[in-house]
Amino acid sequence: MKIAQRAQQIAPFYVMEVGKAAAELVAREGNHPAMIHLNIGEPDFTAPPLVQEAAIRAISGGHTQYTHAIGLDALRERISQWYAQRFGVSVAPQRIIITAGASAALQLACLALIEAGDEILLPDPSYPCNRQFVQAADGIATGIPVDAASRFQLTAEQVRAHWQAHTRGVLLASPSNPTGTSLAAQTLSDIHAVVQQHGGITLVDEIYLGLSYDAAYGQTALALDENIISINSFSKYFSMTGWRLGWLVVPPALVNPIEKLAQNLFICPSTVAQHAALACFEPDSLAEYERRRAAFRARRDLFIPQLRALGLDVPVEPDGAFYVWANCAEAARRIGVPGSWEFAFALLERARVAVAPGKDFGSQDVSQYLRFSIANSTENLQEAIDRMKRLLHG
Repeated sequence: MKIAQRAQQIAPFYVMEVGKAAAELVAREGNHPAMIHLNIGEPDFTAPPLVQEAAIRAISGGHTQYTHAIGLDALRERISQWYAQRFGVSVAPQRIIITAGASAALQLACLALIEAGDEILLPDPSYPCNRQFVQAADGIATGIPVDAASRFQLTAEQVRAHWQAHTRGVLLASPSNPTGTSLAAQTLSDIHAVVQQHGGITLVDEIYLGLSYDAAYGQTALALDENIISINSFSKYFSMTGWRLGWLVVPPALVNPIEKLAQNLFICPSTVAQHAALACFEPDSLAEYERRRAAFRARRDLFIPQLRALGLDVPVEPDGAFYVWANCAEAARRIGVPGSWEFAFALLERARVAVAPGKDFGSQDVSQYLRFSIANSTENLQEAIDRMKRLLHG
């Protein structure tokens, strides 16, 4: 059977490879001591009670048939209200498109906007699947090296310097996976101005926006103007990962083209998940989400100082999400391995701690970095630190 080139050329999602290796190790040797998973970006919290109850009501009430391709009007309205209440930004519900997760939102945006050969600029490191969405639309994903000096985010100067005749736009993330860092409002504004000068597109992945911990950040890119395209999700802040529900905010002119694509590619997002998501915006649910946000921040504040004490440097403290991007070069030398890939498997096999190796996220110094997901309990995070300490210091 002949396999299409796009399928042959796609890179593995290495964090999943680590997960497979962890599962094989447990199957082979048992789960004693228990494997601690700091490799997957999934909240350990599940959907709160009102959301679960809303799903049950939808099923028992027979609200399980197709919705509009772009989602329930009531859910689009609730998201619009959330933008106004949480961020003080007016977003018309007609610009909001409900999708089958943020992944579908990114796919729809890329298919609607990218022609074959168009280049999209991204920071390096960045979330690996974002590159794949661009390439699946026959575009070219070009990573621009970033470092701690810019908080691992692109600058307007870099975008201006790398813009070419075939460049179509930028795909940013704020807060970012894997670094947990956000774009300052002025930096984002400056980048968007460069893009607009070239008649390009600014796509911003905001799926971790609700999990922002620093007053200097945490503002939606939609505050700039309606030409911004924002991707968001119910998975992270709203704790609905497996429900596969997200949304896209687009300029008015893009609604109809994306609706046609959604009709053909997805029919509609999960009806049950949409009815359940309406309950995310009830006062009790929002209060619970804020308690969880505080818990994630407390985990960050517990974990990072101890990680640094072990010799794993965190050059920029994350201001959002639940990731820590740590330089493991010194720690790797201490146990006699050359880089983060080998160090990740040493942690897996000798400490039973699963983490994401840097090679998943680009090519800029990734052999020196690991991504820790702190979407785990305080007890497990402390146990992971203790195990790494024994490995590194005996």
